Amino acid sequence: MFSGTHAIFYSMDADADRAFIRDVLGFPGVDAGEGWLIFKLPPAELAVHPTTDEPKHELYLMCDDIAAQLAELSAKGVEIVRPVNDRPWGRIAAIRLPSGAELAFYEPRHPVAHSL
Repeated sequence: MFSGTHAIFYSMDADADRAFIRDVLGFPGVDAGEGWLIFKLPPAELAVHPTTDEPKHELYLMCDDIAAQLAELSAKGVEIVRPVNDRPWGRIAAIRLPSGAELAFYEPRHPVAHSL
């Protein structure tokens, strides 16, 4: 039986992004050695979408209230790079990590599977 999901961000400034995830987003973690922080994430779910383009993976942190989450992060000086976009299936947005990469958020409007 699977016990969890291990997601990886490849970063141009891993130390800064690790500190941001720990200090700004507030995710607890463990030091796997030599500063390699592994963070505890909220429960996860997996969707498989059809594509005619090259297959890829995406990661979204799910929110119950995306507007409130973005307001909290904006108050901490976090750059919002993609404001809330309302879609029929949910709302999405993204912030900028210290490395310059984007981190996306998602407030679903559909039933969620992560608490099954």
